[in-house]
Amino acid sequence: MPASYANFYIANNLVLVPTFNDPNDRIALNTLAECFPDRTVTGIHCTDFIWGLGALHCMTQQEPA
Repeated sequence: MPASYANFYIANNLVLVPTFNDPNDRIALNTLAECFPDRTVTGIHCTDFIWGLGALHCMTQQEPA
């Protein structure tokens, strides 16, 4: 399963970060908060999403007509 914190999504003033009910979630959130000090970093539980082989970034991609 592609349970990866690298599958985050950057918005205007926000960074949405996938979380997986794992102790490493807090480490990932803190690390990304350091990388994006001018944005709010928010975790979104994505365990169910990864069964579809993706997470937040994948869900935001365009679909061909």
